[in-house]
Amino acid sequence: MKRFFVTLVVAGLVGGCGDSDKAAPPPAPAAGVGGQAVATIDPNAILERIKVLASDEYEGRAPGTKGEELTVRYLVDEARKLGLQPGNPDGTYVQKAPLVGITGAEVQPFTVTKGGQKRTFKWSDDVVAWTKRVADTTSIAGSEMVFVGYGVTAPEYNWDDFKGVDVKGKTIVVLVNDPQITDPADPSKLDATTFNGQAMTYYGRWTYKYEKAAEMGAAGVFIVHETGPAGYPYPVVQGFLGERFGLVADDKNMSRASIEGWFSSETAKAIFAMAGQNFDTLKKQATSRDFKPVSLGLKASMNVRNTTRTIDSQNVIAKIEGSDGRLKDEYVVYSSHWDHLGVGTPVDGDKIYNGALDNASGVAALLEMARAFTQVQPRPKRSILFLFVTAEEQGLLGSEYYATHPLYPLDKTVANINLDGVNQWGRTRDVTVVGMGASDLDDVLRDAAVSQGRTLSPDPESEKGFYYRSDHFNFAKVGVPALYTDTGVQFVGKDEAYSKTKREEYTAVDYHKPSDEIKTDWDLSGAVEDAQLMFMVGYNVANADKFPEWKPGNEFKARRDGMLKR
Repeated sequence: MKRFFVTLVVAGLVGGCGDSDKAAPPPAPAAGVGGQAVATIDPNAILERIKVLASDEYEGRAPGTKGEELTVRYLVDEARKLGLQPGNPDGTYVQKAPLVGITGAEVQPFTVTKGGQKRTFKWSDDVVAWTKRVADTTSIAGSEMVFVGYGVTAPEYNWDDFKGVDVKGKTIVVLVNDPQITDPADPSKLDATTFNGQAMTYYGRWTYKYEKAAEMGAAGVFIVHETGPAGYPYPVVQGFLGERFGLVADDKNMSRASIEGWFSSETAKAIFAMAGQNFDTLKKQATSRDFKPVSLGLKASMNVRNTTRTIDSQNVIAKIEGSDGRLKDEYVVYSSHWDHLGVGTPVDGDKIYNGALDNASGVAALLEMARAFTQVQPRPKRSILFLFVTAEEQGLLGSEYYATHPLYPLDKTVANINLDGVNQWGRTRDVTVVGMGASDLDDVLRDAAVSQGRTLSPDPESEKGFYYRSDHFNFAKVGVPALYTDTGVQFVGKDEAYSKTKREEYTAVDYHKPSDEIKTDWDLSGAVEDAQLMFMVGYNVANADKFPEWKPGNEFKARRDGMLKR
């Protein structure tokens, strides 16, 4: 693949970005220097956009609210100011994404019975539950409870947790993540040949568990929450209560289980004890291929009343047309989700979930990169799309809608580059690649990183399944090579423990909480370098001689190869 490299001039690398008085000079226009393209990335422009999007006025940017109206208006206005063309072929900057919002209210609490014994569990504290069915009420009544391990059927790993057991009409209990199989040669490590070892596969994602339950005809499905394997604390799960959005299937989602949800680990242990079982013992047994479903000898009941509404939420899409007449109908798609959690349960008196890092920061960085693309010379040969999607926090819905209702043909979509959160802790000597080794995009990224004197690092938290938790995944599922990077782990001037400490601090303190706001100690110099890098990758791909491909053996390669052969 022929490489095209971009030299980027950084305007005013600043630390302490909470100090708005430290303004950098305005970015200079792009120009050609020594045959290379020169652009600017302005950290203060990124910060100012975060301030707008994460302000209390925007009310946490939930779909279907005043926050969506303000956000979409702001993004369209910014696209126009930057000189970006409307991205929808109909001449607008938006793509409607029809969603149904369902707010569940407990009518009958989750109740477990065994003969004459009966125990009721508390809504939110013990059990988080909802339904995807578009119906006034939904329930389970005297449904037999079955523990099905991790709830996984994976032929490629010779793994089947169901073993032919019929769970139709039953309530299944499943473990979070995928089976953690120890390496026979070294029990201190996980077997890398089964479920990718430490790295989560899609079988470990909670979305897969619910999809599999529907496929098997289960009436109810509950995942046992454990902070380590889940990758986030139980309050994040509690945040699922309230209005939940979904795409609407033709059957109004009636093929889904009646009740979906989570148990706290304490709830699961109490239920298993009621069944005369030890949770930890069964959990250990579930890591064996020989595991068979265990009937708990319990009956579960619950009734939820739903308030529903349908909305036309909106993806925002803008475009820069390619300069090459032969290639301008091929597209590099940058994506970033504009939504967050809106107004929710107060924490320390604050009920607005502002989502400054997640993901006002990614949107702000992408807008600044879009500005750089309008000025770079020579212009990219292929067209560049800037896609700001809705309802990521509701289950990657906006990107799923685009990927299944693309405005431009998927076989002409060269690649997706996704931004979800920026580095707010300073410069790094590396960049983390989530799902490293998936496609040729890693090679393009590696070459661009060399020009910055940086290296690539694999995801240090691969067990948390981040490759399946942001919008690039929906492009991957339909075959489009997709790149998702994260903050590097080798911070300049910091010790080796700094990255892990900051990640754990963010997850525990700010992730999906009202406290995800701009901090006075933010240092966006690393965010700027990462934006440079993602700019270079997109520019190089837009000018390359051929499309990037999935690496041999990748799960999405067959879909792409079939698409391009048509």
